[in-house]
Amino acid sequence: MEKRISEDKQRELLLEAGLDSFDPQKRRASLLGLIGLLNEKVITVPCEKAIVNLHCHSFFSYNGYGYSPSHLAWMAKKQGIKFIGIVDFDILDGVDEFFEACGLLGLRGVAGIETRVFIPDFKKVEINSPGEPGIAYHMGTGFVNSNIPDTSLPALDSIRQRAVDRNAGMVERLNEFLAPLTLDYEVDILPLTPSGYATERHIVHKIAEKSFSSLEEPIQFWYEKLDIPSDELRRLAEDNNSFKNLLRKRLMKRGGVAYVKPNQGSYPTIDEFHEIIYSASAIPCMAWLDGTSEGERDIEHLLGFMIEKGVSALNIIPDRNWNIKDPEIKSIKLKALYQVVDRAGELGLPVLVGTEMNSYGQKRVDDLDIPELRDLRQAFIDGANFTYGHTRLEKLWSLGYQSQWAEQYLPDREERSAFFTKAGRLFQPRQMKQAKQNQVNAELTPQAILQIVGSEDMYVKDI
Repeated sequence: MEKRISEDKQRELLLEAGLDSFDPQKRRASLLGLIGLLNEKVITVPCEKAIVNLHCHSFFSYNGYGYSPSHLAWMAKKQGIKFIGIVDFDILDGVDEFFEACGLLGLRGVAGIETRVFIPDFKKVEINSPGEPGIAYHMGTGFVNSNIPDTSLPALDSIRQRAVDRNAGMVERLNEFLAPLTLDYEVDILPLTPSGYATERHIVHKIAEKSFSSLEEPIQFWYEKLDIPSDELRRLAEDNNSFKNLLRKRLMKRGGVAYVKPNQGSYPTIDEFHEIIYSASAIPCMAWLDGTSEGERDIEHLLGFMIEKGVSALNIIPDRNWNIKDPEIKSIKLKALYQVVDRAGELGLPVLVGTEMNSYGQKRVDDLDIPELRDLRQAFIDGANFTYGHTRLEKLWSLGYQSQWAEQYLPDREERSAFFTKAGRLFQPRQMKQAKQNQVNAELTPQAILQIVGSEDMYVKDI
């Protein structure tokens, strides 16, 4: 019996490793293999819990654990996560795979995109990108596939190309500073990615790896380059993630040799990015850091401005506001977290939360039962229901948040947010019966649609 259990576990681990292959066919075959083990009761998973992570970067941009979209879906299944969402930088490459995996596993999945934008009205004000006035991390959520209309493709391609150009320039500056340690962008960096899109985290990963594999005295090398005591470097090098974080901070962030201060042309404007989001019938989403910057301290003005620009949701990474050692700083940031969540609720802005997972060691999911977060739990669950409700309605019937139907029946922002939140609560993460699905159309009232999607008779029994 012990041998049998060991063999089953080995098979499970091999299939899980296959989820992160750069070969999409192997990823799909591995997921189907794991589903087979579930059906055979070889693998058991916990019951669904009211926990949520709507902000997971996949390996299409950078995931600290190397997880593909399929692996993120499997992670959610294994941990009983009720709502799971991917958000990749600058690209939508993983969206279709993610939704297929969620469908196979019976999960409530949502998808988005993140980039940095230039906001002319805040050109002298720091918002959520430290040390970079006028620049903001910004999001779109509620995408239903990887495709956007042809009219918006050049704008999305431009975002990707600007990132490629920034990375290539960064590598050139790093090579000059780090010689004799050098990187070839196409040979060393691009093979680390599944679809030819790299981030600065890929570059850091390769720098750290290559320095210890190709240099005879890597600690001495970094001592000379960074002027950090050797003992400290050795200690940091024992933790690969801490060492990479050090390199990223010292080499690539503000003040580092590879850093170039962004200008007006470095990133798309917020309006340009919103046009891409609108074209896909998705939802512009403001990304909030921690409430301490000049822009975020005046949260009333910032939220009002963003709403005027079309923002209809707010994204937060809760760990930044409570998981802090210094009690004084923690108190300040936790207070700011509660203030922004309360104000967002008053304005009808659903709140989306997650952990990012773009650095090793970050949580797979937030614990919403801890004292610091439990009073915000319902707001976070409501935000997940909102995004899921929009996603299902848009995917099935093109009746999402930005649809003409929503504008006609739900012109008020607060009322519209409440409707999609209710829809998210009622939708089951299961396939709908085709005959029942055909009953829904743009002539129905919001209440009629809620009654239909909440009916158990709408869904097939087996997923």
